[in-house]
Amino acid sequence: MIPLLFAILQIAGLATDALIAIVLILAAIALIYNGLVSKRNRVQDAWAQIDVQLKRRYDLIPNLIETVKGYAKYEKSVLTDVTRLRASIVTGSADDKLKANDQLSKALKSIFAVAENYPDLKASENFKELQEQLEGTEDKISYVRTSYNDYVLEYNNALQQFPGNLFANAFGFKPTDYFKVATEAEKQPVKVDFSDMSNNADASQKGAEGKKKAP
Repeated sequence: MIPLLFAILQIAGLATDALIAIVLILAAIALIYNGLVSKRNRVQDAWAQIDVQLKRRYDLIPNLIETVKGYAKYEKSVLTDVTRLRASIVTGSADDKLKANDQLSKALKSIFAVAENYPDLKASENFKELQEQLEGTEDKISYVRTSYNDYVLEYNNALQQFPGNLFANAFGFKPTDYFKVATEAEKQPVKVDFSDMSNNADASQKGAEGKKKAP
């Protein structure tokens, strides 16, 4: 009886050890899973903040265009790129939005640069306020962009490093792209043709001078 009892106790001990091992393994897997979820949520939260700023920029651009038109007679074709890019920052995939945002930033800088040649436009309180708001939005996008890329780096590292790489695919975690310009062509400034504005301004100036000379 004693050998049999001893054997039963040994089996029970092994079973207990096996149960403890299983519990520890499950706990480790849960920790890895929860860690990946937390990192992915931080990435998604950072992207949501970027999306908010893109939508804010989307809302400001029509007011800017109308203000500029009030001081210079633009042909409709002049702001085609700006209008198109404005629509792109709130539609399509995340990658499309990011590309459109970079191109739109360059287009807006071109508008602000040309405005330096038009004192009345530059002095407009409405224009200055819109310029400050758009530049402030750009700064916020740049700041959140840095945070977003940091979170993406942390998340992608967790997917590729041990032990996360053992479970990432099984749990459906996929790497996320950084917020960056993909090609050299996309880094080039968007060309906005302001020749119509210059021609109209010159024509207006000549017309005004002609009226002054008239008897």
